This record gives sequence, C-alpha cells and structure tokens, in this order.
Amino acid sequence: MIHYVPMEERHVEAIAELEKVCFSDPWSVNSIRYELTNRLSYWLVAESDGQVVGYVGSQSVIDAADMMNIAVSPDFRRMGIACELINRLIDALKEKQVSCLTLEVRASNAGAIALYEQMGFALAGVRPNYYHNPKEDAKIMRKEWHL
Repeated sequence: MIHYVPMEERHVEAIAELEKVCFSDPWSVNSIRYELTNRLSYWLVAESDGQVVGYVGSQSVIDAADMMNIAVSPDFRRMGIACELINRLIDALKEKQVSCLTLEVRASNAGAIALYEQMGFALAGVRPNYYHNPKEDAKIMRKEWHL
C-alpha cells in the first residue's frame, strides 16, 4: 500500500537518490534539505513499506505555485502514484489559497506531457534551452482552479 506524507528530514537522502535515478541533472541533498525550511515550499512523499517511491515538490508565492520536481521510482511507475501526488499537492495548495499550478517539462517527455494534459494542464508557453544534459526546450504547462 502507498502512503502519502509531507516530506521530512528522514526522506531527504532517499529523494536525492531517486533524483539521480530519474534525472540527468539531479538536485543535491543540500538543495532538497533546504526545501524543508523554505516557507514557500511544500513537498509530498509517496512511501511503500517505509521506502520512498515517489515525491513531488512545489513553491508558492501568493496565489500561484510552481511544481519544482516530481519523480516516481521506475519499479513503481504506471500505478497512478504521480497522478495521486499531483492531486494531493493541488488539494494542499487549495488549502493555502493557491489557485494555479505551473510546471516545466522536457519537450520530448511525451509520457509526462500526456499525464499532465489528462489532469487538466494546458500548454502555456515554451522556455528555449531550459534543460541541460542534454540541452532541450521546456514546455510550460499550467492548471487553474476556483477556490
């Protein structure tokens, strides 16, 4: 069974390891740890038997949030975990009076783009050469809701 909990110090090292598995330009342990004290941040973790199998992180300013990162362990993909993380993130953001969520996604990441579109995100623009390792454009996607 998957449990969803706010990120705590005990999750930081495992999130950093999952970053290395999922991304070519992973966040450092220190960058992730900083998010615990950043009052603008809200991160959720998906756990299975105490193991971190996914996470999502965001930062909010006034009534808008940016999804910083989302990842699910390769062994736990296609189980609805990413969708559940995003839905739970949106629920938490609504409680904070946030009315929209923006994200960047690699232009070549068709699977993620399809998931975001299915969840009601729409293309809002493109950031040329946003990603490194390899260099690639980012699609900016956005979802809004009424409070």
